[in-house]
Amino acid sequence: MRATLRWAHSDLRTHRGEALFLVLATAGIVASLLLATALFGYATNPWQRVFTQSHGAHVWLHTDNAADTGKLAGLDGVDTVAGPYPTAAVTVSSRGSRASVELRGTPERPSVGRPPIVSGHWLDPSAPNGVVLESRLARALLAEPGDTLTVPGTARELTVVGLADSAEPRYRPGEQPGLVWALPSAVPDPGGQVIGLRLTDPGDTSYIVQRAVTVLGSGAIGEVSTWQQARAEAQGDNRLLGQVLGLFGLGALVAAGLAVHGAIGTRIRGHLRDLSVLKAIGFTPGQVVRIFLLQHLAYALLGALAAAGLAEGLGSRIPGRLGDAVGVWQGLPGHTVALVVVPVGAVLFIGATTGLAAWRAGRVPPVPLPRPAATSGGRLSGVARRALGVRIPPALVLGWHTAFTRRPRSLATVARLTLPLLLIVVAMSAWTTIDRFHSEPERVGLPTALSVRADAGRSEQQIRSLLERDPGVAAAYPGVETAALGPSQTATIALRGLGTHRDPYPHTLAEGRPARGSDEAVAGQGLLDLLDARVGDWVRMTVGDQPLILHIVGRSVEPENAGRVISTSLDTLRENDPGLRPTLYELRLAPGADPREVADRLAAAGDGHLDVHAVANPADGLSPLRAVVAGLIAVLALIGLIELLTAIGGTVRESERDLLALKAIGLSPRQITAITVTATGLTALAAVLAATALGLPLAHWLIDAQGRSSGIGAGIAQGPSAVLVVPLGAAAVLCAAALAAVPAARAARRRLADTLSSVA
Repeated sequence: MRATLRWAHSDLRTHRGEALFLVLATAGIVASLLLATALFGYATNPWQRVFTQSHGAHVWLHTDNAADTGKLAGLDGVDTVAGPYPTAAVTVSSRGSRASVELRGTPERPSVGRPPIVSGHWLDPSAPNGVVLESRLARALLAEPGDTLTVPGTARELTVVGLADSAEPRYRPGEQPGLVWALPSAVPDPGGQVIGLRLTDPGDTSYIVQRAVTVLGSGAIGEVSTWQQARAEAQGDNRLLGQVLGLFGLGALVAAGLAVHGAIGTRIRGHLRDLSVLKAIGFTPGQVVRIFLLQHLAYALLGALAAAGLAEGLGSRIPGRLGDAVGVWQGLPGHTVALVVVPVGAVLFIGATTGLAAWRAGRVPPVPLPRPAATSGGRLSGVARRALGVRIPPALVLGWHTAFTRRPRSLATVARLTLPLLLIVVAMSAWTTIDRFHSEPERVGLPTALSVRADAGRSEQQIRSLLERDPGVAAAYPGVETAALGPSQTATIALRGLGTHRDPYPHTLAEGRPARGSDEAVAGQGLLDLLDARVGDWVRMTVGDQPLILHIVGRSVEPENAGRVISTSLDTLRENDPGLRPTLYELRLAPGADPREVADRLAAAGDGHLDVHAVANPADGLSPLRAVVAGLIAVLALIGLIELLTAIGGTVRESERDLLALKAIGLSPRQITAITVTATGLTALAAVLAATALGLPLAHWLIDAQGRSSGIGAGIAQGPSAVLVVPLGAAAVLCAAALAAVPAARAARRRLADTLSSVA
């Protein structure tokens, strides 16, 4: 055992740099996997925790005041009913911010859908104007307990007495109103009512919704929200971050395993005589295998422990969502198990790849076998000989011969170097796609920058004229947005009427054509998946108590509402309801216009009648992904560097046998060095070309697949430009050549006696 440790210690002193690289690569990989685990837990468990604490309802039905909701309590599968509660749609303002809210009259704190208080207290009958705000709405309004909310256009004031979490669909400006709990006396003129159903089996949600629509009548139901929709919205971008981290973490783990396998294999080929000496002095094959296995397991274990310690101690201090995710994850029940399983799994995987190469070391015979007289690279091909005859530099010809003649070994080296480069190309594609959401939002379903909602104080012509007079507004598209029931009447979808036939809204289409004629519409991927429809189909939906049939002629890129959106023109909706007037205006700004400045001018010009807010960009929630991608690129570059150093070492060792022959034919040490540098550079070039050819289509497929699963739809992927790819490839090739120069020059200037000893 002492001899084994002494040999391992001597090997560590000789290869300190390689050991450090292996430790750092393992630490980066394990850290990525732990962060991915934290984000997956953060994506699901906060919503689940709130839902469990609040004893949440699985279905919320918004109905008119005349609906007899008492019948729902007797439906099979309904365990408990919350409400009905009177509701009113109002706009509230606080500290210059405005928001559309649902004022829900709640006489007492409910047993189902019981919101957990995070600040302040619940409603008190002694404060009839007191309200409790949903926490996300409170953040948007910058409101805290004790603040006063005003209702624009009236003298009414509401006092915030508490903030609470909710498992219902979260507040989204311009799309989903915020939730405000108030006493029934604070809702004097309700516009409808809401009732919550807690089910005995959550899997029967669609069936129960269908039964409820049948009992109450489709005309009585204005909106349906389910627990699946709320959970999907809560997961949102966090799940995407977790998927990206998990995908690249696993890819980096495989790349690191292959790099370790290649490094050990190269070391074994370069230390055959040392291994034979170990066998000759009494080391058994098992001891030789254990030397390599335990040595690299120690490197992997050290890196895994460092990553786990850093993630546990400093992970919650990471700025932004990553730090929040780690903080929440550390309080979850499965945190300790994941903190142990992930590093152990990574170490075992690296150990498995190490064991395969170490097994070859154990098979080395005690007496070295004589090497064949012929060069291991084989004879020069006819093309190579003719190239030398026409005075092509010998370094280029012999470098090509050295790099690609030993085909199985050369292909394995290129493949191991290609994997981290391929993942870097995919990471760069993800980065470029996120940048595209900011630089070219009109190409990813965001042609407008501002959304304006107006009250009934001004006419349509007055509002449109006011908007278009602003120098920063290029176009104003009137529209309406309402909830509609799908054909099966089990889910609510968003129906939008935007633009007119004469001035159509510029939808971003990924398939089909724009909706030009009457009864034509475009739909998002989420809606097509929900209805099991495709472009060219006719779909029937119910708006209030009126049926509406539309012809889907195109698929639009819809980053909002999980893609469950069908859009037509305002003129088409007016054919069913001639008195329909716009409730919102989507504004396309002039090039160079600042959305904040335009919004401030319009709000001032509206004199309290306009609610102006920026259109939400889904890429805003992905800002932590930039740092994640940058970190992953650094980890992958480190793994690629390890593989590159391994390939250089193998090339230098293999070229030692040819050194005497090259010197005998008159090549100088500089020319011999150039052969090794050229061989390494060509190997790196082959890996760069393979990574680019495979990585770009793989990145498009992965990003579009994520787009389809999130409801946005395919067509959002954007590969990195040549300005990024070409410098990356050039840097990889030049780095390989530079790293190979020093060991190749050292080997070319070896003494003749040393060369004969190594060849013997």
